[in-house]
Amino acid sequence: MQDYEESVSFLGTWGPFQRRVSFFICLTCVPSGYNILSVIFLLASPPHHCKIPAHSNLSQDWIEAGIQVQGAGPMERSSCRQYELDLVQKLSAAGLSPGALLNSSWEEDCKNGWTYSTEHYQSTVVTEFNLVCSDQWKQPLSSLVYFLGGLCGCFLFGQVADRFGRKPVLFASLAMISIFSCALAFAPSWPVFTVLFFMLGIGQIAGFIVGFVLGSEILIGSARVLFTSLGYPFAYVISMILLTGTAYLVRTWRHLSLIMAVPGLACIPLWWLIPESPRWLLSRGRWQEAELVLKSAALENKVEPPNTIFASANVGNATDQKAESYSILDLLRTSNIRHIMLILWIIWFSESVSYFGVSFNTSSLYGNPYLNYFLLTTVELPAYVTVWLSSRNLPRRLSFISFTVLGSLALLLVQVTQHSHPAVTLSLVLLGKYGIMTGIGLMYVYSSELSPTVIRNTAMSSCAMFSRLGSSVSPYLLQLAVFYQFLPWIVVAGLSLLSVVLCVFLPETFRQPLPDTIQQMAVKQRFRWPWTSTPPPKDDGKSAKDQLTAPQIICTTRL
Repeated sequence: MQDYEESVSFLGTWGPFQRRVSFFICLTCVPSGYNILSVIFLLASPPHHCKIPAHSNLSQDWIEAGIQVQGAGPMERSSCRQYELDLVQKLSAAGLSPGALLNSSWEEDCKNGWTYSTEHYQSTVVTEFNLVCSDQWKQPLSSLVYFLGGLCGCFLFGQVADRFGRKPVLFASLAMISIFSCALAFAPSWPVFTVLFFMLGIGQIAGFIVGFVLGSEILIGSARVLFTSLGYPFAYVISMILLTGTAYLVRTWRHLSLIMAVPGLACIPLWWLIPESPRWLLSRGRWQEAELVLKSAALENKVEPPNTIFASANVGNATDQKAESYSILDLLRTSNIRHIMLILWIIWFSESVSYFGVSFNTSSLYGNPYLNYFLLTTVELPAYVTVWLSSRNLPRRLSFISFTVLGSLALLLVQVTQHSHPAVTLSLVLLGKYGIMTGIGLMYVYSSELSPTVIRNTAMSSCAMFSRLGSSVSPYLLQLAVFYQFLPWIVVAGLSLLSVVLCVFLPETFRQPLPDTIQQMAVKQRFRWPWTSTPPPKDDGKSAKDQLTAPQIICTTRL
């Protein structure tokens, strides 16, 4: 199986088959991208204050005076405290001026609910179930549960996809997204909503990772680079932009949940248009099915396939591997794969905290939240163009380190400009998001190239597990502002710099063939500056003597 790409080279790199498969697999990531920002719009917390009942017979001046003012601004009314309503009514009836005799000793909690601003949101989960004040902890917990669902989905579906195939797991994930998005719209209480949100999180990340792996295994050469670094991420970002536009038009959270189910349902007919991964079929010993897929592709590309696509030795190796099943524990079996995976896990965790930390912290910026999120999402498009160009022409490590450092430095400068220059602050946040997003896109390509075929989906899903663990922490970053206003931005930038340091120890994969077995993985290297490192030699399982004589035979044959 180690000569897989050479065996299928008769198909070409970018024929009708590759274009069709790339397009349809990109469509399957739309439901995942359409749902990822739901955690922001469904759980948005608009400005609010204690509700003064209409039957209180108070004038508008007394209603405004009955709510405590916090801070220096006259419009900064308390979100959770009010003056005692009975006392306010007595003072009003006595004909006294509003606020003249009120002091902090006469405060009480909101007893009649809250009044929420409808400037940007008609209703959210927070406003309907009153997840504010004493119940404010439920809002970040809901986000945490959603991302923990993604963590569980990565753990379960990654191993299932390596055992039973990429295609069934991909479409099972799409079905989960549609079913639980619909169910969310009918949640009668916050606990039920949280359980359904957990299930939605399982399907969201599982569908994205499996589709990414499926496309990277079907395609080879420059087509794979184009798909993994540009095509698939572009479809994901465009779907995120579509959700932002949908949330702007549909500002009721239940209606938005129903609409979120539509992309998954629309992708179900693609089952008959997307094949199973021939590389995975071969790794499971199902070489006849793999040849059937490739011969159908040859017919579509109008090329003549060889009578026997895979040599007998490769078929024998694949058959031997059929009896051997791999699990997530195999990622820790040998010293080399253990070290590489531990580094990747920490990097994915750090980058995920940074990515979602920037997204959640955007709520603290000035301006329309829809416009801010639109700009913050749109900046990912040039980021992925950069990923594609870098993947084609530059080493993986150097590219990741350069762009991640750029993003980290931009976020560190936010604390200098946030209050004095809002436009500059937004520009720095966009630049920081651009650098971090470029690093994440490169890390997807990099991790896929480091992982062997026999366990690639498990390896990628394990990385996504740690990514979801990082995203689970990110909703609580805003709480750090209690200690220091700019601490969330400092933590986000610091974790990105940590991933830069760890990336130095990973082997280079630029222009190296994908490893098919654990033994073919590149070797972790000691510390060396990324611009001075050289790619590791290709480990094709041959002896040193064979590796030296092979080029001589090739040259002699050509002469």
